Amino acid sequence: MAPKRRSMDPLQPRDQHYHKRLKPITSPERRAQSRADARWTLSGAGPAGPAGPRRSTQVHPPSNETVGARAHSPIAMSCLRGRPKASPAEEMLRRARGQKVVEMNEKLLGMKGDPDLHFLLQGGDLLKVRSSSWKKTRHFRLMEDCKTMWRESRKMFKNSKTFSLDDVSAVRMGRQSEGLRKNTEELVEGRCFSIMFKGSRKNLDLIASSEEEAKRWVSSLQTVISNRGNLNRLQKTEHWIFNCLRKADKNEDDQMSQSELKDFLRLINVEVDDEYAEMLFQKCDKSKSGYLAGEEIEHFYKLLTHREEIDVIYGEYAKATGFMSPQNLVDFLIKEQREAATLADAHNIIQKHEPDENAKEKKLLSKDGFLMYMHHPEAMVLNPDHREVYQDMSQPLNHYFISSSHNTYLMEDQLTGPSSTEAYVRALLKGCRCVELDVWDGSDDEPVIYHGYTLTSKILFKDAIKSIKEYAFKTSDYPVILSLENHCSVAQQEVMADHMSSILGSALVTAPLGGGMPTDFPSPEELKGKFLIKGKRLNKLEASFAAADDADVTEEDEANNGDKDELKEEEKKKEKKKLKLAKALSDMVVYCKSVHFNGFEDARRNLSFYEMSSFKEPNAMALVEDSANSYIRHNVDKLSRIYPAGSRTDSSNYSPVPLWNAGCQIVALNFQTSCTDMDVHQGRFLVNGKSGYVLKPAFMRNEATEFDPITLTQGPWLKHKTLHVMVISAQQLPKVNQKKTSIVDPLVRVQVYGVPADVAEKATTSVANNGFNPAWNENFQFDVYVPELALVRFTVEDHDSMSANDFVGQYTLPFESLKMGYRHVPLLGKNGDPLPSSGLFLHIMVLDVE
Repeated sequence: MAPKRRSMDPLQPRDQHYHKRLKPITSPERRAQSRADARWTLSGAGPAGPAGPRRSTQVHPPSNETVGARAHSPIAMSCLRGRPKASPAEEMLRRARGQKVVEMNEKLLGMKGDPDLHFLLQGGDLLKVRSSSWKKTRHFRLMEDCKTMWRESRKMFKNSKTFSLDDVSAVRMGRQSEGLRKNTEELVEGRCFSIMFKGSRKNLDLIASSEEEAKRWVSSLQTVISNRGNLNRLQKTEHWIFNCLRKADKNEDDQMSQSELKDFLRLINVEVDDEYAEMLFQKCDKSKSGYLAGEEIEHFYKLLTHREEIDVIYGEYAKATGFMSPQNLVDFLIKEQREAATLADAHNIIQKHEPDENAKEKKLLSKDGFLMYMHHPEAMVLNPDHREVYQDMSQPLNHYFISSSHNTYLMEDQLTGPSSTEAYVRALLKGCRCVELDVWDGSDDEPVIYHGYTLTSKILFKDAIKSIKEYAFKTSDYPVILSLENHCSVAQQEVMADHMSSILGSALVTAPLGGGMPTDFPSPEELKGKFLIKGKRLNKLEASFAAADDADVTEEDEANNGDKDELKEEEKKKEKKKLKLAKALSDMVVYCKSVHFNGFEDARRNLSFYEMSSFKEPNAMALVEDSANSYIRHNVDKLSRIYPAGSRTDSSNYSPVPLWNAGCQIVALNFQTSCTDMDVHQGRFLVNGKSGYVLKPAFMRNEATEFDPITLTQGPWLKHKTLHVMVISAQQLPKVNQKKTSIVDPLVRVQVYGVPADVAEKATTSVANNGFNPAWNENFQFDVYVPELALVRFTVEDHDSMSANDFVGQYTLPFESLKMGYRHVPLLGKNGDPLPSSGLFLHIMVLDVE
């Protein structure tokens, strides 16, 4: 385990020599370039406005200071009904203070006077739906921090509940959730809406008193959530710090004592000893009153958020006047960031990011403007061109890696967990382009989806198709493959075909494009907005116009390929070796006919391009080890799908990288499971507009290729490069333990994934007790031989000498999408969602090796 570095002083300059050419800026004149921050007082500023808290006859939520250290997870709050009744004077004071807090947060969010924000702050009663028999009225409103939604509990001694708007993935109007469709009648359709959460948290299903009120709730929530999402990183930091200051002010006297200062530092993930806390306090307590207030708190804020490494970089290019001129900015972009930049580019950056109007008028970039630019997505580590669809999308479908999900309907494990249409929605919104439907005979002649011979719950096939239809093209316009595991009788297969035909309509591909017999796959571009069916077919595509009746086919599903190893032997025997296939369903299989794999030579001689096989994870891995080049050549002509081993009943995942190295296109993972393998999968498909399709390298699309990832030889794939990474610092890392006294001891791990010769990882030392602004200034170097297949992962961990390190955040992206120079790296949490304000600051250089 890497040694632990001494605790870093969060308010003192970092190591000033991480870049040997640059020197720190320390002159008072240069520091005066910082923008005039909003005057930081604990209660905010400005008179109380007309949109204050709701009338006192209703139950009021506690102020934000009474909740725990992190408002974005459900937190227990003190019992409201047991609290002594406030006097009229105390009530007026509480209202006035609360209104000031609201106004300060409105200002920080750029939503002053916004009607949608005020509607949520006022709040209202909604009917919460859990089941057909559990529907209860609850009062919801937005708390003073303009971030946390509060829900009143009607039970005595029952804690109220909160959730953060940052944890909401979507707000959907109508009976769109599985719960509302199941537990409500159609006549309340217009009054229903659902709040969907990131990660595995259950949806919140609600009914308003009228259609107009429901629309107002939905539009207001969507507006405020969108506004919060559009804040830049500096704005999010200001908002977060202000509300942490409020929480630390326990007695609500708008001042900060020394003990409250220590509490505040713990809230922002910094631990200091008493001696240092006293020194820091005395440094800011200019009035010698024993409390910090007004300008003293503003001074404390500036000390806290000052970043010496930015001073160093900015100062090198702002020597002459203390500001960056357009030419200075061009020099920085060319020399440090290795970008082709012009004066026109510099002028655009200044106009877009400079917050000071005087500087903007003089065409100058201040340090604050420079920092705002460096935090913008166009200046971060991911090449901004790769955020859009930038690859050739006119190649045959099998020339792309395709984002794919296994047993998509499952929300948890493979044996007892729930099945849900929401699982399809979540996978599709993450860019998944191949989803799986495990279909069995259901009651009332309606096919159902579940994991056969297990205790997983069931959902209707038609409901899954409806959800897929609605969300298939929200994230990506490119085709979706429906991988059918068909266990149904002929009668219910016909029902399946009817549902897909009626629900998907003309978007369902039921015949070759162009009308004639194809000789190759169509391209993703040609298939935009289309659905393809993968499954069994009665005959060759060439015979598609010949008459045929329902007939027997050999099952080639996961059940017969050993996927359900957990099944009892007598249950396996019940599985028929032959399946009667309905012609109506068979005819829907055009470009993805499932067949048994009998070896690469047999496939080359006897299979058509549209006939594809599914490979169990261990079998596929064995083929990679023994016959990687043959596998690659096989995938030049055909599609291959890989699925997890049956032993993964906990829905764990396997590494997709070796299968991508062999050219396998459909490498299906359990999307519901957060893990390193899923992070790497999402990193592969982070680019190309998150379309779910990534073009394979040219050497993997050539049928005569000699490329072998196991034994590298000379060829167009070999482009040896060195990757230099300097891990400089991190900002605003979240706590991983909700205990008040728990502080992160962060370290950064840099990993390279790709062909075996490229796989490597290195880690920094850990910084003790500082998750707010730790610094490392450590250098790493990696050799990368096949850059077109490589990915780079940056992970932050909380060091623990007694047990495994805890995960804090990560970011994974393709090697060829890295931008060079000084770059911020946004961090994603366990579920793949952004961690607000959190990130790394690195210097990256990629050099060719002659």
